[in-house]
Amino acid sequence: MAKDKRVIVIGLGYVGLPLAVALAKAFETWGLDVDTGRIAELERGHDRTGEIDADRLATSSLRLTTDPAACPDADFYIVTVPTPVDADNRPDLSIVMAATRTVGGMLKPGRRSIVIYESTVYPGVTEDLCGPELARVSGLVCGKDFFLGYSPERINPGDREHTVDRITKVISGQTPEVLEDIAGLYNKVTTGGVFRAASIKAAEAAKVIENAQRDINIAFVNEITQIFAKMDLSVWDVLAAAGTKWNFLKFEPGLVGGHCIGVDPYYLAHRATELGCDPRIILAGRDMNDGMAAWVAKDVHDWHEGSGGSGPCKVLMLGLAFKQDVPDLRNSKVADLVAAFQGLGHRVDVHDPLVSASDALHEYGLEIVAAPGDTAYDLVVLAVPHRELVEDFARFTGLLAPGGGIVDLKNALAGSGQAPVGMKLWTM
Repeated sequence: MAKDKRVIVIGLGYVGLPLAVALAKAFETWGLDVDTGRIAELERGHDRTGEIDADRLATSSLRLTTDPAACPDADFYIVTVPTPVDADNRPDLSIVMAATRTVGGMLKPGRRSIVIYESTVYPGVTEDLCGPELARVSGLVCGKDFFLGYSPERINPGDREHTVDRITKVISGQTPEVLEDIAGLYNKVTTGGVFRAASIKAAEAAKVIENAQRDINIAFVNEITQIFAKMDLSVWDVLAAAGTKWNFLKFEPGLVGGHCIGVDPYYLAHRATELGCDPRIILAGRDMNDGMAAWVAKDVHDWHEGSGGSGPCKVLMLGLAFKQDVPDLRNSKVADLVAAFQGLGHRVDVHDPLVSASDALHEYGLEIVAAPGDTAYDLVVLAVPHRELVEDFARFTGLLAPGGGIVDLKNALAGSGQAPVGMKLWTM
């Protein structure tokens, strides 16, 4: 592929920014985002997601803008915007359709541009919804004046091994020729090569089942966790024993949040329902995982009372991000855990050294305690085992009131050298 090809990436979050920086090594690449604050901070060399460091931003040839009119005509437009669910867990395609209209306004006749979607969708969205909208806005003909492609994103926030420049990229295109053009594009990005999916719909489907599969497996482990709790068995002890079998799948219990595993299964379930199928297993897994925060809060509440605690507790919740060692607050189930404790009458302070206090207040109405230490707590809950929290955990045990207890959701203190001695400890 000629190096003079031009690429515009629409959406510069966890997915779009690493991709755009990688593309800029081989092509003239523009990054377009509607968030003026996001563009301003990237121009200052700061990535709030922590995925791209300041040195890489400073040396990148990536061009940044919030104005579609400032972008030149391009050979490739890559859409990497969020696709969340609404309050009823139905797919919310408003952002991806807004981005589609933006791209439609940028397409020009005679260019033969290819529009590639990386946003997670259910099978059919790219061709049945986005393609017609691009045609309507641009006045061009899909499949003649411009073409479609789909390449599911596989960004795992905080993962420094499976980065966009190392993974196998699944790709798909509207025609065989378009598919090869897309292969040439992504082969310049990753050393992991590309996999040519049989169709755009097959590539869309691959994305949603990757995360639905993980969701269902975690739901199974969460269910047996609740069963074994009734038997006074630690699920960690059971998993350690079962894990010695060569074909045992090693999933762990916990709160399932984030923008992928906790969301994507609803996209597949929605489309299945439209087609008259009953996605029982998918939705059963979602129900189990979405209810895990309430179960943890109630079990900890009963455990504390059963071991001598009484009355409303002062709880210190350590961690609010959806996973460890990232500042990502999207769909954090720790917020559900806080609400569940509050619903049981407890007062909860939240401390997370990685997340933005303003984002926590905006997203969940929760104030972050920057430096807990002015009060004694009946329960200290290690909800998200950020390395910083685990390595300094002795500081938090010093905040326990007499008779107080430690809650370790992910069994992170075991073997860390920070496990409390002689203190009440709850784990799954």
